[in-house]
Amino acid sequence: MTAPHEPRLARVAAMIADPARSRILSYLLSGEYASAGELARAASITPATASGHLVKLMDASFVVCEPRGRHRYYRLADADVAHALEALALVAERDCHDREWRHPDRQCLRFARCCYGHLAGSLAVKLFDALKSDGCLQSSGDGFELTDAGHRWLSALGLQVNPPNARRRFAYPCLDWSERRDHLAGQLADEIFQHFSACGWLRRGQGRAIELTARGRLDLLPVLKRAVAPANDGA
Repeated sequence: MTAPHEPRLARVAAMIADPARSRILSYLLSGEYASAGELARAASITPATASGHLVKLMDASFVVCEPRGRHRYYRLADADVAHALEALALVAERDCHDREWRHPDRQCLRFARCCYGHLAGSLAVKLFDALKSDGCLQSSGDGFELTDAGHRWLSALGLQVNPPNARRRFAYPCLDWSERRDHLAGQLADEIFQHFSACGWLRRGQGRAIELTARGRLDLLPVLKRAVAPANDGA
């Protein structure tokens, strides 16, 4: 007999098991809205078939829809769905992780990509390491809060962080799909990503990929390298 209080994993697994729905969900991991037509192309299916899958995903609370005039746009329901999908990707590739991430087509994703509104990949891990090594974060509840040093650190990059939003987590670790180390997620991570993009340091690439611009290499990359560089005992 099935234990009555166990989670209903079969229902979740059935949603993700279909290849077309899996491709739709992966596409939406960018955190942005997409039309049914865009999702149909991403999943290599007809718009009518995509609409049927989207109805099922909405019924299962994986996806939400926002009508805008005559058009309808879709995104993942929340960060919990995004984190669950990333965790499943880690499990799915744990026996072939190194081989998969050596593939040239994945190198741009490994360097930097969007993970439901915040930065992921090796660049995001470097950013999280920099924030920790420079004393910008301190443990608080189920995540982190920004220290005075953290406010100064980000202010030097031109970012004035908004007060924590009571309806969402402010800052917490998120296991990175490619690096298998934590990057930063939450309100703070979203604001940092938006600011870096507005500064012209980052720009959208193909799909979820994020590119570091020439300006970003000059203005941002040196800051991260200095922050995580090992101490020089002879200094």
